[in-house]
Amino acid sequence: MTSAATARSPRAASPPEPRVESGRPPLRRVPLRVRLRNNWVMLALMAPGLLFFAVFFYVPMLGNIVVFQDYQPFIGFKDSPLVGLANFQELFADPAFWESVRNTLAFAALQLIFFFPAPLALALLINSLVSSRVKRFVQSVVYLPHFISWVLVVALFQQVMGGAGLISNFLRDHGLSALDVMTDPGTFPMLITAQVIWKDIGWGMIIYLAALASVDQSLYESAAVDGAGPWRRMWHVTLPAVRGVTIMLLVLRLGDVLSVGFEQFLLQRDAVGARAAEVLDTYVYYHGVVYGDWGIGAAAGLVKGVVGALMIWGANRLAHAFGEQGVYSR
Repeated sequence: MTSAATARSPRAASPPEPRVESGRPPLRRVPLRVRLRNNWVMLALMAPGLLFFAVFFYVPMLGNIVVFQDYQPFIGFKDSPLVGLANFQELFADPAFWESVRNTLAFAALQLIFFFPAPLALALLINSLVSSRVKRFVQSVVYLPHFISWVLVVALFQQVMGGAGLISNFLRDHGLSALDVMTDPGTFPMLITAQVIWKDIGWGMIIYLAALASVDQSLYESAAVDGAGPWRRMWHVTLPAVRGVTIMLLVLRLGDVLSVGFEQFLLQRDAVGARAAEVLDTYVYYHGVVYGDWGIGAAAGLVKGVVGALMIWGANRLAHAFGEQGVYSR
């Protein structure tokens, strides 16, 4: 009777205390000064990059105060009168601003459709080559245009596709009408996209080639043994290997969707007209620097930055929904 009562008592029914594993010391938080002393080499290597971003990106953000002022450079930030949201009201009432937004979105859509998959396609093509010597030669040829300035790129396209260029002279010599692509507003969007592809396809290819180099070759051998052809091996082995990199680059591209290129459009704006080539970057330059409407230009730049940040946040959340890491983790 006593043993049964003891077994039914609350003390006997209480859960057993957790066991403490012996031989494993408790974790202690390392002091900050110790971590700094142990990692001073890595911190020294990071310092120039952090200084660059602080000086050229974060400190200039303080100048966004001009969006709430009638800013005049000769009297400075302190003495310029505050106007509240008047700059934003004037900006949103300007038809030229909305026209630049439409042009920017149109150019960004074309680049997203035609340029974004182009480096991946080129990387898959080069990765399929057997000879390593041919691979290195093709890589060197296709990514060299990235280091050419936009001034030379536009001049090169002018010499080939302009009114007095190579193609027009060839057509005239054969009794056909000349073709001036460089001054045609109708073909300007495709011209811009072609220039971007020619200049930067090789540079974007490098990231995909690095991802493809890390693929285990035994996966291809196993797929070939199972009867998978080249297309099936690409679909089931190669593309899943670069999916994470592709989604990360897509997130970054969507965040930079309103930056379609300042120099490229500025150099060709006069040739095709402002209605065809005005984008947000050139709108900010002309209204803020050329025309002296500093508040309007700063307001347009701030709107562009906020929309870009929201695009990165939304695209990164979408990447998490599909099970990918994206640019940053939650």
